Amino acid sequence: MKIALLGYGKMGKVIERIALERGHEIVLKKDEFNTYDGLSTADVAIDFSVPTAAVSNISSCFNNNVPVVSGTTGWLEHFDEMIALCNEKQGGFISSSNFSLGVNIFFELNEYLAKIMSQFDSYKVSMEEIHHTQKLDAPSGTAISLAKGVIENSNYANWTLEEAKNNNEIHIEAKRIGDVPGTHTVTYDSIVDSIELKHTAHNREGFALGAVIAAEWLAGKTGIYSMKDVLNLK
Repeated sequence: MKIALLGYGKMGKVIERIALERGHEIVLKKDEFNTYDGLSTADVAIDFSVPTAAVSNISSCFNNNVPVVSGTTGWLEHFDEMIALCNEKQGGFISSSNFSLGVNIFFELNEYLAKIMSQFDSYKVSMEEIHHTQKLDAPSGTAISLAKGVIENSNYANWTLEEAKNNNEIHIEAKRIGDVPGTHTVTYDSIVDSIELKHTAHNREGFALGAVIAAEWLAGKTGIYSMKDVLNLK
């Protein structure tokens, strides 16, 4: 399978290594210094770039009839227009805040726990995410996905980076420390005890492998999918 890499930073290089190990060919390594030459020859593209480049990268894939897997976060104000373009061009698209197998299991557990805890008003939920200092967006896309998972399965209405002022707000504390790949904790706290759900990434391998697996799954398909589809979690 021919893969175009859109974004060639630390994650892009790990994705490249894993893709080559799995027998794929890299036909484009796009960074800020080169063009999209080679994109149209790809069977699928993987976008791990920066928020300011994501829309251009994803649009270029749809315009070149190349399915795209995007793990870039911080650009979701343009998500609806990318969905519209995907439908218009009959493209293939998977966008996820996190492609790690462990994190996607974590998402499922988070939603299940939220349904249970919605019955108990004595517990207040909060979240903490820790990432490396080079991560540009805060909170992380993974933390936002976790918050949405709680909101969709409880009486919570929104999340905030500030201290929660209302009972229906989820406080997310975002920390940037050293070279931490990613740690996310969901805490339900009451006067008598606390319940914590936590995922700790040890390196970037899990994110990269999940992205390559998603690309393998998406190649040749049209439509809009999620990691639930890829991992058969629905």
